Amino acid sequence: MRADYEEHKQSQRVLKSLVDERVKQATISKGVMIIYTGNGKGKTTAAMGTVIRAIGHGKKVGVVQFIKGKWENGEYNFLKAHNIDFFMMGTGFTWETQDREKDTAAAEMVWKEAKRMLADPTYDLVVMDEITYMTAYHYIPLQELIASLQSRPESQSVILTGRDCHKKLMVLADTVTEMVALKHGFDQGIKAQKGIDW
Repeated sequence: MRADYEEHKQSQRVLKSLVDERVKQATISKGVMIIYTGNGKGKTTAAMGTVIRAIGHGKKVGVVQFIKGKWENGEYNFLKAHNIDFFMMGTGFTWETQDREKDTAAAEMVWKEAKRMLADPTYDLVVMDEITYMTAYHYIPLQELIASLQSRPESQSVILTGRDCHKKLMVLADTVTEMVALKHGFDQGIKAQKGIDW
């Protein structure tokens, strides 16, 4: 038992020295670009968790939700109550609207808000939820998005979410996390739950 304790303690000392060295080597201070992509659930949830963290530190945050409709959602309810700039495309899923012209016009309208925030140094964090669909469906030009991301204030962080993220965006990002679907209740006939799924 004592040998196990000593072995564990020694392995944790080694781990601590490795972590301490990595922390010491991380000297760059700048805003980061984070992407949450993949077919698994949790991309928006991860982004909103970071939004709440930023708010908790007194940071100024802006959120733009592409694709999402005008139905009630918990993140909107919570963040609007905290005076966070929050814009929704409001048309819903493209397979429901089936109206490319209307979807494009709605995307362009909220994209203007996103561009405004990306150019404003008072925003510490800007979230563009489901933006990957906008470039995949050519509602927003990929190069225009890239140009806005590259010219944003140096200290500003940004989060992009959505499936099938373009490789050029992933190359540009500092952190990319792919959500992998291993199992989903919906596939078993469980309906979406208020407060859990929206």
